Amino acid sequence: MTPVPEPSDTSADAPARVRVLTVCTGNICRSPAVERLLAAGLGGMYRGQDGALAPGGVEVGSAGTRAVVGAPMSPQMAALVAGRGLDADAFDARQVDAATVRDADVVLALTRAHRSALVELVPAAVRRTFTLLELARLAPLVDPERLAAAGATPAERLVALVPLAAAQRGRFDATPEDDDVTDPIGGSDALYARVFAQMADAVDVVVGVVGRS
Repeated sequence: MTPVPEPSDTSADAPARVRVLTVCTGNICRSPAVERLLAAGLGGMYRGQDGALAPGGVEVGSAGTRAVVGAPMSPQMAALVAGRGLDADAFDARQVDAATVRDADVVLALTRAHRSALVELVPAAVRRTFTLLELARLAPLVDPERLAAAGATPAERLVALVPLAAAQRGRFDATPEDDDVTDPIGGSDALYARVFAQMADAVDVVVGVVGRS
């Protein structure tokens, strides 16, 4: 039996890897939740997960612009992630850096301020960096036939979605309220629930557009 390549395998037989990076402030609340939601929705892996990357797979990671480095996911958000049937464990917050942004095929910020900070860090990432809500707003406008022609896997269609969605930016005069996900840290359980539902709905839109493998 041919051995399944490990995620670090760079041979010709290794599965294609598409990296998604989600970014908030502390990397203990919003971005880790999006990390786990996207990995589950796209049939991919999340940072720190053991195992082999499926062919054409997606690997999702997260980081913070002012990360609480080494901290776990916030208890309230972890409970919401677990309530969705997802693993909220094996997480430690990390600080975003230029190399992490450069390595990502798609970068999803949780607010416009995060997006600006990432683009300032790596200017070349501007066309592949969106806020989560922005991508969820633009993705349904993309011609599904063009996405279908890009490949058979969600990973291939996700990469194709990036320039196609970026080309739709001029169609909306969006406000910060349209693009920003509120930071619930220190807030009530009800606020956490609203924020999580908003992020989950946005992830569901993106996943619905690129489809499942």
